[in-house]
Amino acid sequence: MTSNGHMDARKLHARLNHPIIDADGHWIEYTPVMREEFRRIGGDAAVEGLATATQRVPNSLKMSVAERARKRVGMEAFWSSPSENVLDRATAMLPRLMYERLDDLGIDFSVVYPTAGLSFHRLQDTRQRRAICRSYNVFAADQFRGLSDRIIPAAIIPMYTPEEAIEELEFAVKQLGYKVVMIGGLMRRRVSALEEEAPDASKLVEWYDVIGLDSPHDYDPVWAKCRELKVAPSFHNGARSILLRNSPSNFCYNHIGHFASAGHAVAKAMFLGGVTRRFPDLNFAFLEGGVGWACMLYADLIGHWEKRNRQAIESTNPSKLDRARLLEFARKYGSEAAAEAVSRGEGLEGDSNSKLTGGLEDLDDYFRCKIETKRDIKELFVPRFYFGCEADDPTNAWAFNRKANPMGARLNALFSSDVGHFDVPDMADVVPEAYELVEHGLIDDNDFRDFMFTNAVRFWAEVTLDCFRSTVVEKAAGEALGQGARVA
Repeated sequence: MTSNGHMDARKLHARLNHPIIDADGHWIEYTPVMREEFRRIGGDAAVEGLATATQRVPNSLKMSVAERARKRVGMEAFWSSPSENVLDRATAMLPRLMYERLDDLGIDFSVVYPTAGLSFHRLQDTRQRRAICRSYNVFAADQFRGLSDRIIPAAIIPMYTPEEAIEELEFAVKQLGYKVVMIGGLMRRRVSALEEEAPDASKLVEWYDVIGLDSPHDYDPVWAKCRELKVAPSFHNGARSILLRNSPSNFCYNHIGHFASAGHAVAKAMFLGGVTRRFPDLNFAFLEGGVGWACMLYADLIGHWEKRNRQAIESTNPSKLDRARLLEFARKYGSEAAAEAVSRGEGLEGDSNSKLTGGLEDLDDYFRCKIETKRDIKELFVPRFYFGCEADDPTNAWAFNRKANPMGARLNALFSSDVGHFDVPDMADVVPEAYELVEHGLIDDNDFRDFMFTNAVRFWAEVTLDCFRSTVVEKAAGEALGQGARVA
């Protein structure tokens, strides 16, 4: 047992009959080295982009609470990297040390995402954004070279336009050999009307493009390119310090739920935008937000379809209102004024007081995904979407609860260690902490196997067939994939 009461990670791993895949670890890029490498790889544009991206948090922390409140700047994280635990700090900084420690952590194979680099694809300046993403991908490939039997990094794919995404996908996969890609999903856009009518003000107002629905761009060519290159897109978007998470004084207020909020927005758009209908052979992952929001989204999509599908919505069509009978009720139970208004036909169009339908091309909000029965929703949502879950989140069990999820579904929860960040005080405790779901009777050993291993195999290897080739989990992954997925 460890000092905090958890089982030793090595001992726990030895008891299991399956490997453990970390679907979302993190490394802490060492900025002095990264800066010089970016200068070599991408020149001035990359160095300028790195300065822009890495100064956002310090710039916020330099302000007083009053100044942040005046400017509506959200409080950012301070003291956010391991410090007292110097071994974990070094592990997060140095890929070879992370590789060496994996057995101590109880992890067989790890997919590593950026820390500073999580924001690189959101830079507004196109020149800087393209340079910084390209430089990161070359830099990370070099830093993790020789470790791919147990650790692989994720490439950063900018998504402000489909063209830039396709170009970077081609380079990252074909030239650098990446098998994991992190796709941008909340693109900051200017409001067109303001740009035309008040250009100075337009610089201060943004909306967030969720890519799958109502985007000014058609991103289907990006998904087609992912299919061609055989890579499964993963989203690691956050919504911290924007909209309803913009406290100038409290970082936890801004941080709690922000990954879930971002994942919810993008997954909902991808589904309602019909992406999983048009690309049924692609898998999509939404990382670090847990799975509770996904269970709610899945249930809500079904519930709303039952009430708002094209046939069901006819029950609220104002033309279906029997005004004569309504007048009878009004005269019997209402005031004289109400009866008089009803007799004149005033205000009878419903809550919106209008018969208008907003110029929709189809009154069925689900028309892009062609839903005919609620089982279609299950088939388009459950097998295609995967959700990164941190070890200390008890709601992870919800994914496996067939009694709670509509139509007996099990959602695809992915074990995501989040090592390298402030919410992991001791890397060696993460796997034992995840196993507490079994110890507390919330999931069984088969669920745990799916959570810690099989779901990750399915997410990547169903699309990237050779994802685990020449890795320590190659044989086990092949056997798991050959046995087929458990019934969703």
